Amino acid sequence: MTTAPRRGLAIGILLFAAFMDLLDVTIVQVALPSIGADLDASEAQLEWIVSGYMLAFAMGLITGGRLGDLYGRRRVFLIGITGFTLASASAALAWSGDVLVLTRIAQGLFAALMVPQLLASVQALFSPRERAPMYGLIGGVSGLAAVLGPVLGGWLIDADLWGLGWRTVFLLNVPIGVVIVALASRFVPETRSPRPMRLDLAGVALLSAVVLAFMVPLVEGRSLGWPAWLWWPVGAGVALLAVFVRHERARMRRDGSALLPMPLFADRGFSAGIVTQAAFQGSLNAFTLPFIIYLQVGLGFDALTAGLNLLAFSLGAMVGTGLVIPLVARVGKLLVTAGAVLLGAGVLWVFAVVAQTGADFTGWAAVWPMLLAGVGLALLVIPLVDVSLATVPVADAGAASGAYSTFQQLGAAAGVAVSTTVFFAVVGDDWAREHVLTALGASVGVSVGGFALAAVASLLLPSRGRVRAHLEEARRLAEADAEADTRADAGAPIA
Repeated sequence: MTTAPRRGLAIGILLFAAFMDLLDVTIVQVALPSIGADLDASEAQLEWIVSGYMLAFAMGLITGGRLGDLYGRRRVFLIGITGFTLASASAALAWSGDVLVLTRIAQGLFAALMVPQLLASVQALFSPRERAPMYGLIGGVSGLAAVLGPVLGGWLIDADLWGLGWRTVFLLNVPIGVVIVALASRFVPETRSPRPMRLDLAGVALLSAVVLAFMVPLVEGRSLGWPAWLWWPVGAGVALLAVFVRHERARMRRDGSALLPMPLFADRGFSAGIVTQAAFQGSLNAFTLPFIIYLQVGLGFDALTAGLNLLAFSLGAMVGTGLVIPLVARVGKLLVTAGAVLLGAGVLWVFAVVAQTGADFTGWAAVWPMLLAGVGLALLVIPLVDVSLATVPVADAGAASGAYSTFQQLGAAAGVAVSTTVFFAVVGDDWAREHVLTALGASVGVSVGGFALAAVASLLLPSRGRVRAHLEEARRLAEADAEADTRADAGAPIA
């Protein structure tokens, strides 16, 4: 690690690109009813518009980071942001549901090239003692994207700029992407890893095949009438999973460059954290998407009003963040458990309010349960990675973090697939408000069940003592790195 001129500007450029990715996940959910009506998209296509992006992003995330380490982070970032911009333009021009699904998958793949370069560049350009504010800034921007996504998406659709409707949700990325490409070409320095890991393309292909073998029957099953042959891809998925695990173990023994570090899964704390992360992400998406559909289709809310109904949730998460950070070392995994419980309670409370008020529901009626769920989100998310990694060697923290990010996206995609499949199965062809409310209740059941699973899994996370020891070890290593940086030549080449 060495310094580079205008480091703050470079990180700001990379951070804004990551903001585009985070915004794209939430903004599209508000646009789905408009997309479905305009393109006459099927229910399965609507699911793939959301899940396809998440799955492609998850499959390419670790490989995207390793490509940056190997060939230069600025170079890979520029390829990613250029492709993301072109895919966004293609999505805006989509003339059918299938075309939009394909462009969304392309968006996810290119996002997987650009997003990992942010954290890698922070590590390359800043000393350990300088990184904490950068990580805080990244967390703040993530929260801002969660707040702005539904609101901005709703405003763009309702404004119907130039008569383009939902297409402006994707067109927004085009001028921003062009500006980021120009700025990144000039101001982001090129960095590489001095010891990059090899690519595990066979692992990516196998894991992708496993995920698709399970996801395709889940998403397409209802529209196909659940034929018996759908069990064949599920069986193939189980067999491919065994092949994938064997390949990853062999890769770890050979050169340690496996896509997912299998030895880490033997660590109870790490595995519990993976389950907690995936279950939580899936449950969150299992609620928000059907809720937005109910508001727009069942109650006739415009897109902006529907998006504003999630604002209190995001604000609760931002408030909770400041409360939780000082408690991580003192309370540990119980924060995660409490967060999962509060999330489940908040979602149940929201549904109770929606069911009680019926056609008279307004966003103000659900402010308090939304705030409660938002605080629960902060309680769970803020400490989860630190607690989960408490028993993982510091040298393996990077690989473990990559695995967490992958399972985060896989969990989110699975949550969307399961809850929307349940939602549309209950709705059938009857879109009367009362029937749509019943479907929302079924999706809420899926969501709360997932939060319960996250709560139970969190009890297997490492103890407070292990968390304190982990944080102390990380602090000592950071101080040692800081002393080494102070003695190093300020003019050393960038790593």
